[in-house]
Amino acid sequence: MAFKKQCLLSLLITLLFFVSLSTAGKEEEEGVKYADECEVCKILAIELESRLEETGKSHDVIELGYSVDDVKPKKKTKYQKSELRLIESLEGVCDRILEYNIHKERSDSTRFAKGMSQTFQTLHGLVDKGVKVELGIPYELWDKPSVEITNMKSQCETLLEENEQVIENWYWKRQGEIPLKTYLCSDRVLKGKDDRCLKEDVKLKNKGEKSDRGDKKEKEEL
Repeated sequence: MAFKKQCLLSLLITLLFFVSLSTAGKEEEEGVKYADECEVCKILAIELESRLEETGKSHDVIELGYSVDDVKPKKKTKYQKSELRLIESLEGVCDRILEYNIHKERSDSTRFAKGMSQTFQTLHGLVDKGVKVELGIPYELWDKPSVEITNMKSQCETLLEENEQVIENWYWKRQGEIPLKTYLCSDRVLKGKDDRCLKEDVKLKNKGEKSDRGDKKEKEEL
């Protein structure tokens, strides 16, 4: 009886293995390749540091605390060194991933980047010239976030929730000393795992550039 149970268990494990392989194969066949943990952590670190750079330009002084009679003076602190700045920077940081597109002409982590991909620039150019292009999805959905991007946003939110304390420690103690990509990703989330994607350059669009069709050719910076 024990031997029979062991055989059934082995058979079940084998079936599950082949199901997982067939699922992964189906994704690849449909051209879908979701972001891995390295890519998600990398983009989160880049976007959060970018957001902190934006909020760090404020020289406001904010008042903390309250009093019933408004007689006792409130404590004042610089916004740049406040908890409020961290909260506002974290709020919606994963939503910024929806500004990304899949650049399928690239094979490494730089396939996740802002701006229209070369592939879609070419396809839009053909449509503008009157060529009928069939992609299997309505034309009005061409520029909507792909399933890889929306999936990455969900992964980002999970990663952020699981590492809020790590990010807070970096914000208060190590910001300006060590990049978040190193502190969060290399040293913690990906410790002992494959972190090669962190060394790949991610192309970010210059400010003021648009990704809509008809715009000038995209210029990219590191």
